[in-house]
Amino acid sequence: MSKARGNGFLRAKIRHAVLTRAADRLSFGVLGRRHRRQAIEVRSVELRSPRWPARWDGVRIAHLTDFHLGHLMEPGRAVDAIARLSLLRPDMVACTGDVVDLELEGAEPVLEAMGAVEAPLGRWLVLGNHDHLDDPRSLVSMASACGIETLHGEVRAVGGGRDALRVGGVDWGRTMRILDRSVEALPEVPDLLLAHNPKAFHAAARRGVAVTLSGHTHGGQVAFPGRPKANISFAHRLTAGTYARTGCTLFVSVGAGAWFPLRVHCAPEVVLVTVRRG
Repeated sequence: MSKARGNGFLRAKIRHAVLTRAADRLSFGVLGRRHRRQAIEVRSVELRSPRWPARWDGVRIAHLTDFHLGHLMEPGRAVDAIARLSLLRPDMVACTGDVVDLELEGAEPVLEAMGAVEAPLGRWLVLGNHDHLDDPRSLVSMASACGIETLHGEVRAVGGGRDALRVGGVDWGRTMRILDRSVEALPEVPDLLLAHNPKAFHAAARRGVAVTLSGHTHGGQVAFPGRPKANISFAHRLTAGTYARTGCTLFVSVGAGAWFPLRVHCAPEVVLVTVRRG
């Protein structure tokens, strides 16, 4: 799982210098200040799947993703968003990765805030590509100390008994081929799958996973009015919002953070997901 700092970190450092900090400097700080003033929305979404277990109809999941803690996201801003979402009393916390943008610094108070959410069905995390850049082992250890379990190709039964809800998670994978292998390797079919990259949905739908939650795309950060159906993305077909296939449902959150200080018609968000059978 762990990767030593190397070319991936160096490339990300260059990207950060050019596309994050330099863009802010060239605008004399205007882009950065405007970006930080943009409120993180607390949204509610209802998902439906005929495959969802009847016993768990109406379960409420706090879906967090893509904080990208760093230059464009201070820990306090992320902690505030988590606190506001927790007021909706979710049954579960599900974080689909990219807690940090480049370096691990600043992650601890945010993980503590996630761990403080009273969620009887647990607090779960899968790693995103940015989480692997600096020190993923330490990030996982910090999460564990805060009461958050990281899923690496595992399925956990929560809620007890034969009718327990099965929650699975796969680690970051860049390509569909990698993600296909990861999803196929799950020891059983989960009811809920957490995957940073929404491309995992292709394999999840083939295996009959009722609901998949993802992030990663940021919705392109620029969208036409009418989000999320009209988001602009040249790299992803599964960009933002809800998708369905063969009775399986995917929700892609546009996330709370950013790697470029600009969001247009694509406000940052944390989401309360209510899942219904049907």
